[in-house]
Amino acid sequence: MTVIQTPSEPANHGSSVAYLGPPASYSHQATTSLFPGEEWSLVPTATIKGVFDTVQAGNAAYGVVPFENSTHGVVTFTLDSLGDRGGEFADISVCGEVYLDVQHFLLGRRDPADPEGLTHIRHVYSHPQAFGQTQGFTSTRLAHAELVDVSSTSRGAEMAAADASGTSAAVASEMAAAATGLDVLARSIQDRGDNTTRFLVLRRGRPSVAREEAAFLVAAAAAAPTKSLVSFTVPHRCPGALAEVLQCFQRRGLDLTSINSLPSLILPFQYLFFVEFEAADRAETSIAVVLEDVARVAQSSRWLGSWGSKR
Repeated sequence: MTVIQTPSEPANHGSSVAYLGPPASYSHQATTSLFPGEEWSLVPTATIKGVFDTVQAGNAAYGVVPFENSTHGVVTFTLDSLGDRGGEFADISVCGEVYLDVQHFLLGRRDPADPEGLTHIRHVYSHPQAFGQTQGFTSTRLAHAELVDVSSTSRGAEMAAADASGTSAAVASEMAAAATGLDVLARSIQDRGDNTTRFLVLRRGRPSVAREEAAFLVAAAAAAPTKSLVSFTVPHRCPGALAEVLQCFQRRGLDLTSINSLPSLILPFQYLFFVEFEAADRAETSIAVVLEDVARVAQSSRWLGSWGSKR
């Protein structure tokens, strides 16, 4: 089975994978789906930034982070670290992806006086993304309770389990119920039945179009298109500057699959843009051409990685 390292255990960094913990988080499940077996040691971190820190420091060969959810959109904590506005993660690149179907459960202690009720719940702990994906349930069945943001769903389950009063609950996975001994108070509470989260695989090294030799990445069909992610800024208050960059992709016949942005932290209301695009041709030269186009018209740009599409 997969080994989960604790801080006191020696690490084999060449076969270590960092993920957002504690164990039983959705990131843990995504990671084990990619890195099964005894040859991989899993390294849980307390935050998404901690995954980046661990890979950047060379203390794990790979990292797995949630990037976007089909219901609640991009995970801003991941986007923030990918943007690297503080210059901490210059060596990080994206080399793979994995999709996880996400079902949320309400975990807690049953009220002996009302085993099916939830009126005894006073605090609910979970990651902000999980709350965003379960708004229908929490706004009706848990309108009386305080929703408390924590670093991960499994951390929320740990906090609920530690409350001896039995008035705390967590939105987390069924695996987290087994890990903490909590009761499942409600099942499949996500707003949509097709709720899915996409995770990115990180490594330390320059981006490359060449598919990694690791089995978890080879699993992407050889004929699958190549996805790439690039970040860039454009001159502030320059009419048409963003459109000029986006036209680079159109001229090369590339499909843009997502566009996101963060404040650049250089000038007020200037933005750092993230564009993900697909190319049917895996040849590195074809992607390099559009990256050169972008570099010519953008104020700054960075190729964050390329990988085989899983969907």
